[in-house]
Amino acid sequence: MKAEDLTELLESGQMTPDEICPVLYAMSILGQRWKLPILWHLADEGTLRYNELKRGIPLITNIMLTQSLRELERSYLIERKNYDSIPPRVEYSLSEQGKTLIPILRQIHEWGKGQMKLVVTEAGKNE
Repeated sequence: MKAEDLTELLESGQMTPDEICPVLYAMSILGQRWKLPILWHLADEGTLRYNELKRGIPLITNIMLTQSLRELERSYLIERKNYDSIPPRVEYSLSEQGKTLIPILRQIHEWGKGQMKLVVTEAGKNE
């Protein structure tokens, strides 16, 4: 189920937080392929413009970056600041709620490094 669907059920009062698994809800928000890398770059580098994020995540398409940024903003994890300038300028940063994910993102980062080492070590044993 999508985060928007679960959020809509909560906002409409059709379901209460006690009726939705918190892990399922969190994964519906964060589980999409590009959201954690976006959050990681914002946590690591601070406020970034769209093209800076795009350069930091080279495999992401413009459509997926735009969609992911909108969804993260709707989930209150990032903030978008528009500047009235020519050319137009938009910056993204973690919201206060998004900043609560920084320790978790660091743990995932460390886990990922360890997991990659394990895979390489195990692959070397099988040669």
